[in-house]
Amino acid sequence: MFATINEDVFRSYVFWSSILVLKMLVMSVLTGMQRFRKKAFVNPEDIATMPKLKLKTDDPDVERVRRAHLNDLENILPFFVIGFFYMLTNPDAFIASTIFRAVAVARIAHTLVYAVVVIPQPARAIAWMVPYVASIYMATKTILHFW
Repeated sequence: MFATINEDVFRSYVFWSSILVLKMLVMSVLTGMQRFRKKAFVNPEDIATMPKLKLKTDDPDVERVRRAHLNDLENILPFFVIGFFYMLTNPDAFIASTIFRAVAVARIAHTLVYAVVVIPQPARAIAWMVPYVASIYMATKTILHFW
């Protein structure tokens, strides 16, 4: 089964999935940067050397970045699984590569409009919807292929 995976589809999947892994890793750094900028620390050991600071668990800017990161976990991790399964259906290379690219670009856009430069709706909804619909498409094609 794995021998039939189109090399171009595989390369595209690995490339765009790796981009998404880096994007998710950057979210941890972005959260840390917001915590330092806003002095919003949640663990006592983080403020042990700064006696004037108090623990702060409800900073809206930090929480916005954390929600964007959580949204990544809820949407990118399923993409990794279904994208891999979708490759096993021997999809057209152009279509598969376009889907993988669209998912990655939209997830990056989602972070930008949600956590970096807040842009009013429907920007975030569109950036969320593109990968969501793509994952539903890939899941449906995979189910039909293996049924």
